[in-house]
Amino acid sequence: MSALLVVIILGVVEGLTEFIPVSSTGHMILVEEFINSPQLSKEFMDTFLIVVQLGAILAVVLIFWKDISPFVSNKKEAKEKISLWSKIGVGVLPAAVVGLLLDDYISEYFFGNVVIVAVMLIVYGLLFMKEKSFEKENCIEDIKKLTYKTAFIIGCFQCLAMIPGTSRSGVTIIGGIILGLSRGVAAEYSFFLAIPIMAGATLLKVLKNGLNFSPEEWQLTAVGTAVSFFVAYIVIKWFMYYIKNRDFKIFGVYRIVLGILVLISIF
Repeated sequence: MSALLVVIILGVVEGLTEFIPVSSTGHMILVEEFINSPQLSKEFMDTFLIVVQLGAILAVVLIFWKDISPFVSNKKEAKEKISLWSKIGVGVLPAAVVGLLLDDYISEYFFGNVVIVAVMLIVYGLLFMKEKSFEKENCIEDIKKLTYKTAFIIGCFQCLAMIPGTSRSGVTIIGGIILGLSRGVAAEYSFFLAIPIMAGATLLKVLKNGLNFSPEEWQLTAVGTAVSFFVAYIVIKWFMYYIKNRDFKIFGVYRIVLGILVLISIF
């Protein structure tokens, strides 16, 4: 399989899975494992799998620009945006601290481990099947009512997603629902959290691995990132509509079936 086709497939997978509760990292590891291209070095792939997330981040920024942009003239609106970003900052803190402390350990023992990905797909698939039972009757329907305490606890949930196969969006949305947010608000805050956390993960990986790409590798990275942007844009639009009217059961079933198939293929 050509290197170009591999990065296009990975870009599609990233865009499809980053913001729905199926684990983008887990899928990327599985795809890389089963369609490995000898033309692409391990050093390139280790960095590419993180950098390609920038496309998905840009899709979030574009879709929610009016909600998150601090560049407003209205004082009341500016104050609300500052409050929102401060809550995003509080939510990012737990994963930022844990990520800095355990990044090397997680990269060495968890990333690339297909068995762990499969097990996590099944375990959290079972959890997501029960998502409906976590919902509160009088849930918060406006993200402006999100408290700093709730934001921080959701950030703690986000740390669970450092194990591949978990799903960052899945655990943060479930965490938000458990803490009394509506599905829509929980999903919206999860997407906002993704902006600094994914940008930070990309920066950390780049600082550690460098960007010593050849001209061809830069072109492949640009293609993969562009593909992930366009696919993620479509998926986010669809998912925000879907999650307001449906539960997570279909995602739970998918995760369990995929996890079982992966384990069967291994053993």
